[in-house]
Amino acid sequence: MRYRNSWVTAFVSVVLIGGGALAQDAPATGAMSTPAHMSDPVKKLTADHKKFEILKGPFASGPEVTSACLSCHTEASNQVMHSVHWKWEYENEATGQTLGKSVEMNSFCGNVASNETRCTSCHTGYGWEDVRAPMPDDPSKVDCLVCHDTSGQYTKQDNLAGNPPLEPVAEKAKTITGKAAWAVDLAKAAQSVGPEPGRENCGNCHFYGGGGDNVKHGDLSSALFDPSVHVDVHMAKEGADFKCSTCHVSEKHVFAGSRYETDVVDPHADTRKPGEARDVASCTSCHSDAPHEGPNPVLALKLNDHTDRVACQTCHIPEYAKGGVATKTKWDWSTAGKLKDGKPYSEEGFTQSDGKHLHTYMSTKGDFEWGEDVAPFYAWSDGVMTYTLPETEIDPTQVVELNKMGGSALDPNARIFPFKQMIGRQAYDSVRNVLAYNNVYGPTNGTALWSNFDWEKSLKAGMDYAGVEYSGEFGFVDTHMYWPITHMVGPAEEALKCDSCHAKDGRMANIAGVYVPGAGVGTGGKAGMVLFLLAALGVIGHGVLRLFGKKGNHHG
Repeated sequence: MRYRNSWVTAFVSVVLIGGGALAQDAPATGAMSTPAHMSDPVKKLTADHKKFEILKGPFASGPEVTSACLSCHTEASNQVMHSVHWKWEYENEATGQTLGKSVEMNSFCGNVASNETRCTSCHTGYGWEDVRAPMPDDPSKVDCLVCHDTSGQYTKQDNLAGNPPLEPVAEKAKTITGKAAWAVDLAKAAQSVGPEPGRENCGNCHFYGGGGDNVKHGDLSSALFDPSVHVDVHMAKEGADFKCSTCHVSEKHVFAGSRYETDVVDPHADTRKPGEARDVASCTSCHSDAPHEGPNPVLALKLNDHTDRVACQTCHIPEYAKGGVATKTKWDWSTAGKLKDGKPYSEEGFTQSDGKHLHTYMSTKGDFEWGEDVAPFYAWSDGVMTYTLPETEIDPTQVVELNKMGGSALDPNARIFPFKQMIGRQAYDSVRNVLAYNNVYGPTNGTALWSNFDWEKSLKAGMDYAGVEYSGEFGFVDTHMYWPITHMVGPAEEALKCDSCHAKDGRMANIAGVYVPGAGVGTGGKAGMVLFLLAALGVIGHGVLRLFGKKGNHHG
């Protein structure tokens, strides 16, 4: 009996300790067998798209893939078609303006209208060739793969209105990132789809806006595909290893965050925990409005005292265009069109720190200036931008601000915020004093500036296409455009120090309505003092009038 109990004990011990091995080696019948449909390891997702017959193709076009996606994800296209990514239109309730890529002017290529097949190559759809009308109401035209492909080989061609390059690929064709185009395998892309965009999906469009790597935003470049902690502490693998969607959370295919109404303040920051769902993409969404702590409680307290006036980005992004990729800081269109020996030419006068040579003049586009590790432009902002629209009358004797920041020192919801200031010079109707549409792309249309180098033909074609009255007379006007700097956050030890601002000619020297101790009284401080004195005189004058008014009533 004692022997039998020992044998039982040993058997149970083997089962408990080596159960995994016993189960693995057991025959495929009986209580310990593994059903044939079970596999190891267990995957996190509940659907493996490689196993869907409908996604194995072959596919002749992007819309064919989308139609296959919609056989399961029936509401996805409808959700996308209600987003700004699809409409390229944004109704700003704060200003009453209708904004968006399809309607506004910019200081890069000027306008989308008449240049669609080039500009809409980054649209999240297929075949938008006329922005004067909304994108066709066709669910199959939504590009699912541009956001959900994980194969790494899906891309869009730079002149096919959002379509990918397919066999046969045109000679010298380019992708939207400027690489030589290849034939996309649509079936491979369809079977690779993931649940949310990776940084490659977002970056292939957003990092290359304006015609090249980091040309437009300044804080969005290919350096963010695999950045160091210095370049971006949130996206670095050695840092937080965020994807774009970690902050730009989505609901029904609508993503948090907007350059038209930037989330300067999160009204729920004090009650929301990190990682919880939210509809804004501000720093305080995760860090609260009292984020500073550490070994020096007095310093932490003082730093937290700044957050009601200074945006987190102002101190924690001391420079942008980091990581060896420069950004365009100036674009002068007025010099475009010059030829040498009757032929267009270019000059490369700027070398990035990674050794790449960049154009500083092109016959097609004019003169450029570039910058790396650029200190931002600072201004009060409540997050709301007001734009100079195509029919807005301008004063050509002054710099035209294509967009203006709302907010001031008197606004409790405003903060001192960092921006990229893009300096431009672009065409306008010199009789009507409005900015002019230009037709730059269209190799065979006879009017495109990039083919014919004729401003008169380009502007007339652009204005006629947009349906805007044109006098036929044009000039060039200096412009400024502002882009909020919210990416490329450095580690805490690289944040601005106190003397970056609290010093003569410090970073806040020209901010209106604020006095920075230690910095002296700069232009901004003087303006603030004038406003304060005027307000004080108004209060005093009002009091005097009330005093004498009461006396007069008494004597009456």
